[in-house]
Order: sequence, then structure tokens, then C-alpha cells
Amino acid sequence: MKNKNPETEQESLYKDLDQMSVKELLTNINTEDKKVPHIIEEQIPKIEKLVKAIVKKMQLGGRLFYIGAGTSGRIGILDASECPPTFGVPHDMIIGIIAGGDTAIRKAVENAEDDTEQAWKDLAKFEISSLDMIIGIAASGNTPYVLGALKKAKEHNIKTGSISCISNGLIAQEADYPIELIVGPEFLTGSTRMKAGTAQKLTLNMISTSVMIKLGKVKGNKMVDMQLSNEKLVKRGIKMIMEELEIEYDLAEELLHKHKSVRAVLQAQNKNMEI
Repeated sequence: MKNKNPETEQESLYKDLDQMSVKELLTNINTEDKKVPHIIEEQIPKIEKLVKAIVKKMQLGGRLFYIGAGTSGRIGILDASECPPTFGVPHDMIIGIIAGGDTAIRKAVENAEDDTEQAWKDLAKFEISSLDMIIGIAASGNTPYVLGALKKAKEHNIKTGSISCISNGLIAQEADYPIELIVGPEFLTGSTRMKAGTAQKLTLNMISTSVMIKLGKVKGNKMVDMQLSNEKLVKRGIKMIMEELEIEYDLAEELLHKHKSVRAVLQAQNKNMEI
């Protein structure tokens, strides 16, 4: 049953925003933002179950799909797009899909989120299967585009998770691993790009980072598989090698150029190869 009074639409706790000073605005927004991590903390047991399920699928060769509309879709795409450079994984390992397609990343596409059939068509382009997993993201908990995806996934024996910001939303009812982040009314009434968006972003950070670590994409606390795509990252890689092998900058730089990745340098050392 659809929640008739979703928390995301409740009246702001603050009145007369247009009469506040800049300092008052910033202070009050920050006060609301501080509530988010505590709300996520309450959901860690459920997030843990979702992460374990994702790791199990990916160890078998499966992929992770994020699917959402509007802000929620953009946040999913952001998290997915950051995994390849950070962890050196293929671009088709974690995939973000937004209602309305790539155009909707920058510009809202009218009525895209109301199409219950399009999400499955978008997923089908990737030949999705029961090896894969889907996380539906919707602050409102009831977005038809996302709900349609989760329902179709169930028909095809594909496991699903959900991230929403209301209690007992439709996507949470449909998902195998629902996460409900009840952040309460937004500072600006109904503007779920604020606390709800922050809660979704923090939760996806937790999920993708934990999954990558459990898949062996991190050594110690270092991103040893990161792509060395610019000077800053090359220098970061050199510093990692210096710290791990306790060697000087010039030698670490030479080794990185020779082996092309931080992991390859460390593996060469662990195998007692000539470095």
C-alpha cells in the first residue's frame, strides 16, 4: 500500500526561509545535514546484507545496476562512474541507469519517471540476467520507473535492493534487500536533492567501497588498482609504492613506469622478482 503522507513531502521544520540571513540559512541546512549519518547508522545491518549479496553475485561474474530517476538516478550514475578509475574495474561492472537516458543526467526529461515499462527495456539492453543485481534508488520510495524495474527483475529471478527515504514505500516492499533512510522533512520542503540525496550518496559510497574491498581491489588502505589517468594519480601511486616498499621517490617512480600499476609493482616485490 502506498504511503499517503511520505516523509519526503512533509513541511519543513523551518519557517520564512526567505527572511533568513545567509548565515542562518547555512547553519540551519548544516543542522539538518548532521542528522543523516545517524539515520544511515541505524540501517547498517540491512546495508551489510545487501553488500554481502552483491559480493556473492560479483564473485560469480555478475554485475551491479543502479536504477533511478532525477536526483536519485544521477547519484547512482555518479557512484558507478567513479568505480573504474578508483578501483580499476571495467566500466560495465557497475552500471548506472537513469529514467530518460543520458539526456536526463543534465536536463530533466518530462514524465520519464512515470513510465513503468521503460526501465526493464533499459536494463534489457545490457542482457541482464540472474547473475546480476539491481539497486533501485528513489527518495519517494514509489517512483514508477524504479518500481517497474524491480517487479520485472523478480519475474526474471534477479535479486534486488532498494534505497528510499520513506517508510513502507512500494520499492521497499518489492526489493529483496530494502534500505529505508528516513531523513525526515527537508530544509526546503520537498527538495529531496538535500538530505535525501545526501543519504543516498553516503549509502552508495559505503556499498560500492565495501564491495570493491571484499573483491580484493584494495590492499591495506590503498587503491592499488586505480587508473593512473593524470599526474595527480601518478604521484599518488608513487607515494603508495614508497610507503609500501620503504624506498625513495625516484626508484618508486621508475618501478611504476616499468610495471604500469601499483598492484603490479607490489606483486613483483611479493614474488621476489627483480624490481
